[in-house]
Amino acid sequence: MSTSGPEFAMSDFLASIAHVVRPGEQRPLVVHDEDLVEIPPGAVPNPTSLRVAGTLPTTTFELFRQVIPAGESSDMQRHHHETVHFVIAGDGHSEIEDEVVSWTTGSFVYTPPWTWHRHHNDSAEHPVEFLTIENSRLLGLFGLGRRESAGLATMEEARKAEDK
Repeated sequence: MSTSGPEFAMSDFLASIAHVVRPGEQRPLVVHDEDLVEIPPGAVPNPTSLRVAGTLPTTTFELFRQVIPAGESSDMQRHHHETVHFVIAGDGHSEIEDEVVSWTTGSFVYTPPWTWHRHHNDSAEHPVEFLTIENSRLLGLFGLGRRESAGLATMEEARKAEDK
């Protein structure tokens, strides 16, 4: 059974769901920090670094380790998937549509689907580190994944660009 792309069939997917879930053969079960794969600089439209735990056999969610340098922010973006950022280290705030929320080490930051948002590192000296969890793979299975970046634009600029 194909899990994505043009060969994916919803009827096959639904037929494969059973009441009993048996342990699978998927491996690896552990990925260490040094095994994370860095998304090349320039592939992300902001100064953050992203390393993905891409070899984990997850089929419905994606895991990243994200670092926002001191005094920097992510880009203004929105996407169809939900995201939760667990703050490993640092302090900052996020713009999520019309709200500004503050967070610190140990916080969980939720970003709802298709909301303009940006995360800011409030420290001039230390990076912020996130464990980023998103259900982008699940939406990808259904061909529903979409991501849009307005770069380092303001919320107002992002909204004006979408109206055009």
